[in-house]
Amino acid sequence: MIESLVSSLGLQWQLEQRTDVSPWRGAAFKILAILLALAISGIAIQVSGLSFPAMLNKVVTSTFGTDYGRQQLGILGTPLILTGMAVIIGQRMRLFNIGVEGQLFMGAWAGALIGLHVDGPILLIMPAMFIAAALAGAIWAYFPTILRIKAGISEILTTLLLNFVARHWVFYWTFGPWRDTFVANLSASERIPYELPTIYGSMHIGIFIALLIPVVLYLALERTVWGYEVSTIGDNPRAGVFAGMPATRQMLIVMLISGAIAGLAGVIEVTGTVHRLSSSISQGYGFLGVMVGILAEGSPIALVPSGLLLAVIFNAGIVLKTQGLSFIAVLALTGLILFLAAIGEVAAKYRRVRVIEDASEDEAREHSTRLVCKPSADGNPERTMERYSDGESYHL
Repeated sequence: MIESLVSSLGLQWQLEQRTDVSPWRGAAFKILAILLALAISGIAIQVSGLSFPAMLNKVVTSTFGTDYGRQQLGILGTPLILTGMAVIIGQRMRLFNIGVEGQLFMGAWAGALIGLHVDGPILLIMPAMFIAAALAGAIWAYFPTILRIKAGISEILTTLLLNFVARHWVFYWTFGPWRDTFVANLSASERIPYELPTIYGSMHIGIFIALLIPVVLYLALERTVWGYEVSTIGDNPRAGVFAGMPATRQMLIVMLISGAIAGLAGVIEVTGTVHRLSSSISQGYGFLGVMVGILAEGSPIALVPSGLLLAVIFNAGIVLKTQGLSFIAVLALTGLILFLAAIGEVAAKYRRVRVIEDASEDEAREHSTRLVCKPSADGNPERTMERYSDGESYHL
């Protein structure tokens, strides 16, 4: 029947954006996209001469079937959730904070500054380290925001460039004044005596902080006047300003919060995982946070499973390298999974519609459709045929 409709009416398919997308639909499309990526990865691994089923079994067993794997899931998930949250809150106002990586480095540096040079009880020093890290991350986000507000310079460019400045700032201290000279071939500071308590092997309580912050920000964004203003200004800046909302102030507050969260991710790595300030304190967590935010579609609640998913992929890459897969191949497979997951997210927002050109009213009736005329944007009537059988619309 489809073929006859195509031949007689010139049927064509067209993508149309959905006005509303259920969370279940979005999740289903992402899962299908990830399964497709796994299938493609399996074919590539088999062609390379390795056994994909054996590798998949090793990844699943190592990640979920061992204490070490579960601990690594929490350790890797913590910075990914936090950096993803730093990205998401900026997106609420159409601000793209690509400098989360640099803000993480600056937070780690500020926390290490307190930890290395201030003595005192851990109940005083640990909060001081966290406060210093949040302030450092916020300050690092402040400069791009002021340039955006005062000079109209895109925060995408300035935050991106400041990543390299922050990274080399940490390099200077870990290779120079703070370097631990008693450990050969280590570009890191001395061990910091203040550490986060562990709850499961090497997994520390930083995971609870990572789980708490999205909940707090969700309530702030969805249940407060501040959150309403942020969302309104982000959706329509002119409408927000016309309603008397302080767009400039809210922009600054949002970016400062974003930088502070990234700074907290840095100090948690210092106090919970590495226990030093290291030039490799981040494994690209700031950049991966952008992908976490994209997968979560701007939702603080969906951020947690998205961050844990990326942690699983990250850990799987480590396991695959131990099984003989090259670093480049692991990076390519990881990129493929993330790429198709992002495509799945976009695909969930569209549907196919039939477009029938040059159709008469009699032909519409013949194919169980009805012709509907309605005004279009230019004031001229727009003809739309709707099938009696399935209620779908066909724009003429």
